[in-house]
Amino acid sequence: MSSPRPSQDTSRLSQTDVRVNCSDKNSDVTAAFGRALNEKKHDVDVDGKTITRHVTHEFDVYGDEEAADIQYRTMVWWKAAALMLAETVSLGILSLPSVFATLGIVGGCILVLTLGAAATASGYVIGKFKLRYPHVHNMADAGEILAGPIGREFLGAAQVVFMVFICASHVLTGKIAFDTFTAGASCSVLWAAICAIVSLVCTLPRTLNGMSHMSVISFVSILAAVFITMIGVGVTGHTGNISVTVAPNLSFANGFLAFTNIIFAYAGHVAFFTFIAEMKVPEDFPKALYVLQIADTTLYLVVGVVVYAYVGSTAVSPALGNTGLTLRKIAYGIAMPTIIIAGVINGHVCAKMVFIRIFRRDGVKSKHMTSNSLIGWATWVGICVAIWVLAFVIAEVIPFFNGLLGIISSMFATWFTYGISGIFWFYLTPRSEYWSSTKQKLKALFWGFVILFCAFVMVAGFYASVASIIDGYKTGGFKGPFSCTSSALV
Repeated sequence: MSSPRPSQDTSRLSQTDVRVNCSDKNSDVTAAFGRALNEKKHDVDVDGKTITRHVTHEFDVYGDEEAADIQYRTMVWWKAAALMLAETVSLGILSLPSVFATLGIVGGCILVLTLGAAATASGYVIGKFKLRYPHVHNMADAGEILAGPIGREFLGAAQVVFMVFICASHVLTGKIAFDTFTAGASCSVLWAAICAIVSLVCTLPRTLNGMSHMSVISFVSILAAVFITMIGVGVTGHTGNISVTVAPNLSFANGFLAFTNIIFAYAGHVAFFTFIAEMKVPEDFPKALYVLQIADTTLYLVVGVVVYAYVGSTAVSPALGNTGLTLRKIAYGIAMPTIIIAGVINGHVCAKMVFIRIFRRDGVKSKHMTSNSLIGWATWVGICVAIWVLAFVIAEVIPFFNGLLGIISSMFATWFTYGISGIFWFYLTPRSEYWSSTKQKLKALFWGFVILFCAFVMVAGFYASVASIIDGYKTGGFKGPFSCTSSALV
């Protein structure tokens, strides 16, 4: 392992050791002592234990920003909450009425509440892990702590792939929106390209603090759109049968696909490390987390129940398509900011991870990370372009909303939202304390169950998603890749 467990010595300088170069021993030793003397220490609570937190500008991901051209650690907790809301409460909420149509009101409500509570617990553990290892900026850094270089490469690659697929889902939804409120006036591929280009431009700011204001617009946008949808279905009246239990003749694939779509609705955790890294006071993260979880769980229940109560078994996904044609166009027009901005936040976090990886070596940052250098900006722009080009291609190759969300959720969202936090908990907790008390036993059993369940969901969910996609192609429900055929919900 490349970092000590909590029960071991915690006096090391973050993750990276101070290394002495024998060819210039005196100067390096002096520098090392200088870093130690300038090190700031304060105690933080980790699962009821007081642990000394060591903060060194040398090994912090962004270094000393006092004289930097670009300063990253500038977010207060409510701005972090706004970003988390914009990232999480976006596309996931649009699949919930169709989820309730599949699982019934009782099953849908139970799963939304249960998975919401579990997402709160897992987010809290991520915050604790970040406080224990302040240098962690992304899942790759966490992977290195858990399993060395192999863990770093594995989790880093998984995070990049996951976030690119999320960006693709936003491009796809944007294409559906454009086709809907223009009545398919132009080639569908063109609308996807426009969404990708607009998202690329909005991703270019280098700090998350600069995006926090956009995130407020995003949240208001999706809130207004779903309220218009709820009002629209209420005015129209009941149009479909309502089921308290699961839909009749429900197949395993369709049922599990609905379950993974709820998981996707909570899948913002993959970006939490990056959000915390740019907060002024990382210890305030739980405030942002609780605001997020209370807001998204409440919205998911209200939107899922209300829309399903009126449209019943005829519910479609995305949810904005459940109203009449005129209101549908209005709702999609109002939802465009969140369709774009929520994707932009994910694209930004993905780009930031790659950017940091390029310009941080062995704990030492490059000047290009915090300066307006040509190399720094060219690299940043190049990474953003690559992400949105890939997102555009994926959106055209997999042009179906629920199927794409199912693949993303089963392969990645389940682990990043729930399973990885279970692994973090076992790593942060000394082995001797797993069974030290009834409370600890319950925690160990809970997180052990979460890890095993995530492994099952990954396999079963991927099977269900692929089966659903194959059925869609067999029945002619999906158009071909890169097709100009309108994706409008009419």
